[in-house]
Amino acid sequence: MGALGTLIYLLRHGEIEDAERRRFVGHVDVALSPRGVRQAAAQAHRLRESGLTAIFTSDLARARHTGEIIGAPHGLRPTIVPALREMNMGRWDGLTAVEITERDPAGFAAWTARIAEVPFPDGESASDLLARAWPAFSGLLHRRVVGPIAVVGHGGTNRALLCRALGLPLGRLLSFSQDYGALTVLEHDDGRWRLHRLNEPPLAR
Repeated sequence: MGALGTLIYLLRHGEIEDAERRRFVGHVDVALSPRGVRQAAAQAHRLRESGLTAIFTSDLARARHTGEIIGAPHGLRPTIVPALREMNMGRWDGLTAVEITERDPAGFAAWTARIAEVPFPDGESASDLLARAWPAFSGLLHRRVVGPIAVVGHGGTNRALLCRALGLPLGRLLSFSQDYGALTVLEHDDGRWRLHRLNEPPLAR
C-alpha cells in the first residue's frame, strides 16, 4: 500500500426525483433525477483514474444506480451491502417537514431537539443506524480488496459513519454536510482513520 493506507471514496447518491420538496426519504425506494444521473457521471469522470478496485452500495435503487455509473469506467459492478441503506424513518418516511409538523408536532419537536437520540416513530435512531452500518462498512476492509474502494451510501448513513471513524459523538451528526452526489475521501491505515476530503460536489464538465 506504500505510504498510504486504504483509500475509501465515500459518496452520497445523486439527487433523487422530487428532491425540491425536501422530503424525509429513508427506506422509500426512489429513483435518481436526471440531475442526479449527471452528478454521478461527473464523479465517475473525476474518479476515472483513481484505480478503484471495488465498489459497494446500499441496496436502494438510488445508491445502486449511482454505483453503477461510478464503477463503469473501471469495469466494476457494485457489490450490494443492505446494511448501508439509509435510516429507517418509520411513519415519517416520504413526508415533508411541513407534513410531519402538521401530523405530529410534539414528536417532530422532540426529534429535532435530540436528533442523535430520538428514533423515528416506528423507525430507527442514529444509534440503531450506526449499529448496523458500521460493522458492514468497516468489514469492507477485510474482504481482501487491494487498492482504493468506493462506497455509495446516503446522507444519514454517511454522517453516522464519519462520526464513528473520526471519534465524534453522534450528537455531531449534522456537523458533516453530505450533499447529493458529493465525494468524501477517507484513509484507513493500521486501525486509524484520516479525513482527506469532505463533501466535495461533482465537478462541472
